[in-house]
Amino acid sequence: MNNFWQEFDGPAFSLAPMEDVTDTVFREIVMGMTAPGKLHMVFTEFTSVEGMNHPVGRERVSERLIVNESERALLKKLNIKIVAQIWGRNPEIYHNIAKYITENYDFDGIDINMGCPVKKVFKIGACSALIGEPERAKEIILATKEGTHLPVSVKTRTGIKEHITENWIANLLEVDPAAIILHGRTQRMQSDGDASWEEIAKAVQLKNSLKPHIPVHGNGDVMSYQQGLERVNQTGVNGVMIGRGIFHNPWFFNPEKEEISMEDRIAKLLEHTRLFEQTWSPDKNFNILKRFYKIYLNSFPGAAKMRADVMEMKGYDEVYAYFK
Repeated sequence: MNNFWQEFDGPAFSLAPMEDVTDTVFREIVMGMTAPGKLHMVFTEFTSVEGMNHPVGRERVSERLIVNESERALLKKLNIKIVAQIWGRNPEIYHNIAKYITENYDFDGIDINMGCPVKKVFKIGACSALIGEPERAKEIILATKEGTHLPVSVKTRTGIKEHITENWIANLLEVDPAAIILHGRTQRMQSDGDASWEEIAKAVQLKNSLKPHIPVHGNGDVMSYQQGLERVNQTGVNGVMIGRGIFHNPWFFNPEKEEISMEDRIAKLLEHTRLFEQTWSPDKNFNILKRFYKIYLNSFPGAAKMRADVMEMKGYDEVYAYFK
């Protein structure tokens, strides 16, 4: 197995998998704003193994694994890895879908979601609920590894109701995942409170003593590239994953570009809209774009009025006409 996770020279930065956010379009837009060598990995949206295993549901669920040719070209040009993220709770189905993805797609790795805190997902015993079922979690990792030659990583949290970082990470290390990405919050915290990088540091210390070859990446509340480097120095993590920080600044992975002009922001909004329309119309709802419009239309005079205006729009043509 070629484990790319161990090949990075310095700290590796990645864009987190996010529902209704990190589709092929947004990944391409972010990569188009990235400085060479500043972004190392991107991830798909969460892809249900049960959905992929269902003959009727597969077509809809597999949209999450689409990689446009234009995105593929950027991945190659910038030497960025792309990882399919999957979730579920049945080890056998994980095995089947890992095999299916490996045979039918061109990903560099597979990541298992053991971190999503959303209540409806937690209630069915998937994602962060697996922290409470350590034996099943290990079975899932082993079954997935058996289904693929790709490196299999795990993204997770520090606990359910409280931090149990050391017990939980020790459990995962037993089955040698290719890497562990740790979000410094419990399931109960959702996105509230501060992410605990002290807990992430504990995970690093533990893996250094038990399995030093397995990289640990940290995730949570990193709002600038410089802050990410500081977290690396403070905790010894091998990399940093960026989630909400990309909403704070879509040019996150281009740290030299400090001032983003109104013209740059609007140009990027229009590029994003066109690419989204080309890729997804009419299958996906235009309104999905509005969460992105908010991140482009800020930090310049008149931005609030523009934001309010585009929030009322019903389709692509209105957007193009408004910014003519």
